[in-house]
Amino acid sequence: MEGGNGEELAVGCVLSLRTTLGDEIEGQIIAYDRPSNILVIQEGSSKAGPRRNIRLLKANYIQDFTYLRKAEDPIDPNKCYIDLAGLQAREEASLRQAEIEAERIGVGVTSEAQSIFDALSKTLPVHWDKTVIVVMNEVRVSSPYLPENVIGGTPAANDRVKKVLDFERKRLQVRGPG
Repeated sequence: MEGGNGEELAVGCVLSLRTTLGDEIEGQIIAYDRPSNILVIQEGSSKAGPRRNIRLLKANYIQDFTYLRKAEDPIDPNKCYIDLAGLQAREEASLRQAEIEAERIGVGVTSEAQSIFDALSKTLPVHWDKTVIVVMNEVRVSSPYLPENVIGGTPAANDRVKKVLDFERKRLQVRGPG
């Protein structure tokens, strides 16, 4: 990449640029990957404290830019701050969320059974016990997931599950296969 005044734009240059989407960004180049044509920009000033915004920008999306100045090394390890505890907390939360989502997917069940499970889960607490849908930890719905396959629980809970099950089956029939 070359600047408008002929200077080589390199790590450390501070630019003011406008993207083809109309965003205006001012920041320091901290890296440029030529094969992917991606510019890594640290937004704001270096006096902003230990936390900074980093933006990855495909160079094709730069409409125009102004070279402002050359600044000190942006990757000085003495001035970098990485919140490891925050990163680890985000990683753990993402893993927990992925596990929760994985538990909602039935193993060895039809797409119709999964649709019924998903419909029940919108209003009631449900989980899988192999191929049986367990609702409110007491009502069990087994294959072929018809109202007559609902067992257990209080009569009110049983009736509620049968009602949702019947409604979802009708909805699936109207929607048709696929």
